[in-house]
Amino acid sequence: MNETASSTLPVQDARIYPRGGLDVLSRTEVARLRDASAGGMHELLRRCALAVLTSGSASDDPRAARDLYPDFDIQVTQQDRGVRIDLANAPAMAFVDGEIIRGVAELLFATVRDLAWTAIELGEDRAGDLGSSAGITDSVFGLLRNARILQPSDPNLVVCWGGHSISRDEYIYTKQVGYELGLRGLDICTGCGPGAMKGPMKGATIAHAKQRRSRTRYIGITEPGIIAAESPNPIVNHLVIMPDIEKRLEAFVRLGHGIIVFPGGVGTAEEILYLLGILLREENAELPFPLILTGPTIAAPYFEQIDRFLRLTLGEAATSRYEIVIGDPAAVSRKMAAGIRKVREARIAHKDSFYFNWGLEIPLEFQRPFVPTHEAMAALDLHHGRPASALAADLRRAFSGIVAGNVKEDGMRRIEAHGPFEIHGAPDMMQALDALLRAFVEQRRMKIAGEYRPCYRVVA
Repeated sequence: MNETASSTLPVQDARIYPRGGLDVLSRTEVARLRDASAGGMHELLRRCALAVLTSGSASDDPRAARDLYPDFDIQVTQQDRGVRIDLANAPAMAFVDGEIIRGVAELLFATVRDLAWTAIELGEDRAGDLGSSAGITDSVFGLLRNARILQPSDPNLVVCWGGHSISRDEYIYTKQVGYELGLRGLDICTGCGPGAMKGPMKGATIAHAKQRRSRTRYIGITEPGIIAAESPNPIVNHLVIMPDIEKRLEAFVRLGHGIIVFPGGVGTAEEILYLLGILLREENAELPFPLILTGPTIAAPYFEQIDRFLRLTLGEAATSRYEIVIGDPAAVSRKMAAGIRKVREARIAHKDSFYFNWGLEIPLEFQRPFVPTHEAMAALDLHHGRPASALAADLRRAFSGIVAGNVKEDGMRRIEAHGPFEIHGAPDMMQALDALLRAFVEQRRMKIAGEYRPCYRVVA
């Protein structure tokens, strides 16, 4: 262990090897990861690796870890016997008695694996394959398969969405729900970070142990723009880094057999709008997909406000696709288990796979990456009279832009350079949106620590 001249925190150099969790990389893949000039891949790897090595961090500032460990570096080397990773000035918190924590090492190699796959399989020479809806879905499938996430077993994977900045009572509730899910043999998938992404996994861990389940899945799905702000929590045993937020969202709904939504902020609202926008399409009307919004009793006003916003914007039809359950973890889990049984029956009837939801129709407008520039945010069409699915797509983009301005480095730079994003739309819709966002700020759902400065301005 040593300390650098520019950092007072303890750091360590290390040389580590994978333990069966990473296929051998080709020389081309290794070169892409090592070459800082190849689309910035080396800097991207460095940023994501640092997030993994500071797993469990309470900060949601994507630049904090880099500032604390400015001399950190990572190099990937191909050897005759496989891949080697060299770490220089790595955070000492990732080591015990000079040895890297095994779980951290696994997540580190998952990072290398996914960035290598993205660089080679989804690089510029494959851009044409990503111009169609089917091509994008195939890319999501390929990345999940390469990560060895797709398991041909009975449906049992529950996706849990919710905020990284939640109250203590809300966090305890997420653990209680995770515990009830685990007792029923259900595995957990989240966005991999803290708060409502960690709680369900923690609760399920105890329940799985009581049920003596040795093969458990705690899947964390993230993307490069957000992993530095939401470092993987220590329970994640399968990490997947998707190339962008749209493919991350598609991975959630293709992989999961049901979704539970806990209290959260703009990122959670984005996820709800994404899923409802898809489920409200006519071609998905008969598709079983259990969606439960839940929290402790103190969170009832939060979900009442979410419900009012969804009714105003997407119409009463949207309410038929979700159920709100307050203060009853066991009821949530029983309803989810029953919903997943219906999913199983439907997959069998339609000859669809258990491990990837091919039957869900996702239009290109939900898949095409949205870059939240000031011009793009101001141009969003947030008015009545549009099909619910199309309006949901633009509302999702609005919340996605706010997420970028809050915690993503590129978005934060745009706000610092040009001021807040402006969001325009129908007066009643903008009034409801402004009230919802103000509530998120007052409830401290936008930021874990420090005073929140809005990155947006709602204009009626």
